[in-house]
Amino acid sequence: FGCGSSREHAPWALLDFGIRCVIAPSFADIFYNNCFKNGILPVTLPQAEIDKLIDDASRGANATITVDLAAQEIRGPDGGVIHFDIDPFRKRCLMEGLDDIGLTLEKGAAIDDFEARSRAARPWA
Repeated sequence: FGCGSSREHAPWALLDFGIRCVIAPSFADIFYNNCFKNGILPVTLPQAEIDKLIDDASRGANATITVDLAAQEIRGPDGGVIHFDIDPFRKRCLMEGLDDIGLTLEKGAAIDDFEARSRAARPWA
């Protein structure tokens, strides 16, 4: 999924439609990373599991698929649970809504301390 989508416009388009998770058998690397940077969870599953989710979801108008990031589970319309893996750092960023700016702001006190020490050590700079 996302092959050829090297610009951030691809995840932006998904976000515009309210899509917060994409489940696919594979992702292009740039698209995969851009998803995380834009608050979208890309989940890689074997094709057989995806086919089962699609088949179950197409059986009824009220069929839903629920993605639980905290539990790292996908619940299908039949009640079955599929587990998925995610890097702990990326999971935290998605759970806490952190982007690159938010991560930098978390280090605000350390940045202020560094700047104060730098000014004291190199007042001419």
